[in-house]
Amino acid sequence: MLGSIAHGETLISGLLEGEDVLSTMAALRALGVEIAKEEGVWKVQGVGLDGLKESRAVLDMGNSGTSARLLMGLLGARPFTSHFTGDASLCRRPMGRVITPLMQMGVEFSSTEGNRLPLEVKGPAQAKAIDYALPVASAQVKSAVLFGGLSAQGTTRVIERIPTRDHSERMLCHFGADLHIQQEDGAEIISIRGGTALTGQKIDVPADISSAAFPMVAACLHEGSEVRLNHVGMNERRVGIVQSLIDMGASIEIINPRDVCGEPVADLVVRGGKLKGVTIPASRAPSMIDEYPVLAVAAACGEGTSRFLGLSELRVKESDRLTLMAQGLRAVGASVEVRGDDLIIHGTGMPPRGGALIKTALDHRIAMSFLVLGSVTSEPISIDDGSVIATSFPDFVTMMNALGAKMEGI
Repeated sequence: MLGSIAHGETLISGLLEGEDVLSTMAALRALGVEIAKEEGVWKVQGVGLDGLKESRAVLDMGNSGTSARLLMGLLGARPFTSHFTGDASLCRRPMGRVITPLMQMGVEFSSTEGNRLPLEVKGPAQAKAIDYALPVASAQVKSAVLFGGLSAQGTTRVIERIPTRDHSERMLCHFGADLHIQQEDGAEIISIRGGTALTGQKIDVPADISSAAFPMVAACLHEGSEVRLNHVGMNERRVGIVQSLIDMGASIEIINPRDVCGEPVADLVVRGGKLKGVTIPASRAPSMIDEYPVLAVAAACGEGTSRFLGLSELRVKESDRLTLMAQGLRAVGASVEVRGDDLIIHGTGMPPRGGALIKTALDHRIAMSFLVLGSVTSEPISIDDGSVIATSFPDFVTMMNALGAKMEGI
């Protein structure tokens, strides 16, 4: 997205070519941006903010809530109309949390009931800068407002009380945005001045910690195993899964730490062993919200009770992940409770028996989590739809089987 609105060429290596990213590319091409792959490197010919053209086609975001919300911020502040849709799962997800601040910037919306996709976004002649205090800890909302602020007149400020992932801020700075961060009264204030031209960059994308979590947990569950994961993004606001697994007794060695394009990166060596129950506070949720499903798998195989607190945000992801994980774990023989927004898993020190068909509800992380669990259960675990995995991790099955898993028919 940022390469598209920058001036000059952006070169991207290490890009995850999942369906979410491909949906974003298709939308940007429909807006007049040239994007092509040459010798393993993606080249984006930036057109600048003023170079984006109104799309004649509806922008289909597939399953990607991140793509939808960030593009709504980017395009909502432009003086033309855009139409968004997505797959059945995305069309159930709430967009009101993004619509509210963008309307304050002068953007007009027309949507289906409940502020859901499909929807129409009509940008003003000139977007207004705003001060917006995030009512929920959401990096997507923060990023949408900052992206809108690129086109606004004046300085847009986002105030967050609970720190969320900051990839957008780091990348905006890398592209030359006039962005500043300060602490004030216990909150972090991110300010961005509108109208500053961005410049194309060379980007080396680190491996996604959310994807790395699956082989990490798989390695933890197989005693005697050792898996090395190279070039993994170790942003301090994203590594809750690493800390949580270490708290559970996992052996994870962090080696060769370095900085790549403004992001901390390292290699991880994960060794199998016994895990124990642990309590994960609600304050850690923003740093690992996407990793709770696979962490729940680890807890189901550990010894003792694990309590994951404050998981309300899991109810509005690609599915109600809190409910689906509890139902799926019970189906394979684990002892699980849901108390309000807390997930409680009573581990026996052994994997549950397995032997169930899991309903994924079009959720890629639910699908992959139960396949990881199936690698250690005595009876096989099946999922109802493996195609959804391509949303974020198209090489998942191939990679896991290369590590010794036996995943078939997916």
